[in-house]
Amino acid sequence: MANTYTQIYFHIVFAVKGRDNLISESWKAELYKYITGIISNKNQKLMIINGMPDHIHILLGTKPNCNLSDLVRDIKAYSSRWVNENKYVNGKFEWQTGFGAFSIGQSQLPRIINYIKNQEEHHKKKSFREEYIEFLKDYEIDYNDDYIFSE
Repeated sequence: MANTYTQIYFHIVFAVKGRDNLISESWKAELYKYITGIISNKNQKLMIINGMPDHIHILLGTKPNCNLSDLVRDIKAYSSRWVNENKYVNGKFEWQTGFGAFSIGQSQLPRIINYIKNQEEHHKKKSFREEYIEFLKDYEIDYNDDYIFSE
């Protein structure tokens, strides 16, 4: 659309089903490249992707016509199929139902990029559960602890 200018950023977080440590160091870079391709093919802009064996963080810029739920659904569906087709795990690889998405302002980008880049260091001090609940509290998102990590 002519004369439409936007800057819409989301920090997206989602976990492996059951929070199992299935994302191996030996193939995670290929997974991230594959996810980058999905995002690019959906005409959105990946800023950074990184994670841990049980979850990933994605920072992306979206266009105003982006349906975030559809985008994350496609990222999860296509990437889990890719992992299974390549037989990277014994059994079936799946992402957990749901995701977290947190809006990011332009001034926050360097801090969030650094945070995502340094996941390994960050998780020496804090579990994924602690991290995720902290996001929900920081963004004042109501949640039910009984369902936060349900399948």
